[in-house]
Amino acid sequence: MATSPAPTIATPLRLPCGAVLPNRLCKSAMTEGVGDAWHRATPRHETLYRRWREGGVGLSITGNVMIDRTVLERPGNVAIDPTDPRTTDAAARARLARWARAGTGEGAHLWMQVSHAGRQSPRYVTARTVGPSAVGLELMGNYARPRALDEPAIRDFISRFGHAAAIARDCGFTGVQVHAAHGYLVSAFLSPVTNRRDDGWGGTLQNRARFLIEAVRATRAAVGADFPVSVKLNSDDFRKGGFSHADCLEVVRLLGAESVDLLEISGGTYEQPRLLGHEGIAESAMPVRKSTRAREAYFIEYADAIRRVATVPLLLTGGFRSRQAMDAALAEGACDAVGLGRPLVTEPDLPLRLLDGRSRAAHAHERDLVFARRGWRSPTSRWLPMRVANVLGAQGWYYQQILRLADGRDPDPALGLAPAIVAYLAEELRGAWRRRRAWSRPAPA
Repeated sequence: MATSPAPTIATPLRLPCGAVLPNRLCKSAMTEGVGDAWHRATPRHETLYRRWREGGVGLSITGNVMIDRTVLERPGNVAIDPTDPRTTDAAARARLARWARAGTGEGAHLWMQVSHAGRQSPRYVTARTVGPSAVGLELMGNYARPRALDEPAIRDFISRFGHAAAIARDCGFTGVQVHAAHGYLVSAFLSPVTNRRDDGWGGTLQNRARFLIEAVRATRAAVGADFPVSVKLNSDDFRKGGFSHADCLEVVRLLGAESVDLLEISGGTYEQPRLLGHEGIAESAMPVRKSTRAREAYFIEYADAIRRVATVPLLLTGGFRSRQAMDAALAEGACDAVGLGRPLVTEPDLPLRLLDGRSRAAHAHERDLVFARRGWRSPTSRWLPMRVANVLGAQGWYYQQILRLADGRDPDPALGLAPAIVAYLAEELRGAWRRRRAWSRPAPA
């Protein structure tokens, strides 16, 4: 009996809902920061996602589109907030539709990532963060202590996931992703560190997972059976007492009954930014398995275990750089699709070159390695300010490259680290100031 050939990055992927991705390469969500002061999409989104679509990815997933315009991941987020008509009116939807058109075509998909920042909204955005419990984020004093959500607020936010998903579909996005990773609100409900509730939303893992499960159900009900619904989930928080790998496996089992089309596996939180290849606060860090360090993808060993209990296709994100490693992960069955982030910031056409054989791997532009070469303390240093500086340095550098792409320019690998950090921080503060001024004004068409 003939066997099917092993999948490669060029193999199309049919999802449970019937949608087909033209290849197995995905641009994973990265915050763009190019929304306007009213949290609407802009022409910069169109330029950015057209560039990535033309670069060959089968699927692009947007950065955080927030369901609450008062509690954001950063000032330049797009929001779909039913309490603010400026984010949902005809003008806002027309902007979303133009963004969707730019990121789709010739079979390529563009999915909207729907999210709430929870306690991880910086002070220059708001001093009124929220979470499952009043557990603050102790990171350089930049985050306010959150207010614990009551039952009506929880149910309101669950309904907002469905509301945003319906608008995404109406505006031409070809799928949605519920963001349940990296310490944001849904992720915070999953973790015993941040969820200390003693009601039906806390305590047991099943109760802690209830917010996620009900958000997925609300999303599916809003978009119907034939529209892709994805979930982004931590394989592990890598934090003592947090959402563990064992917890992840049980949540994956629960999601198996919820009509999910693609499960993206990542890991870490702001305290432990393993998604960026860094260790965070040393006192709370859980060790990473040595065998995982030796393999190219950050979370592939965790994905191996998740595969054994998952009933939906898996997207694995973090660390992939070579076609050989990507094809090997697909052939081994560790995942069904490969997520790329930073490589597509410096090489937006990398997927095309990997697919047609012109390139075997991404070039090395990793800013954390540059820090080490220039004599900065290692990201594994126990001195928290320097580790924060490493993460900010890398983020600032990549954010500036995203802005260059959004403005129709090419990346600048020669950009210095110090200018990148200064420009990033200045842009964040300008964005916060513009946002505050805009609140009391009507949004232009």
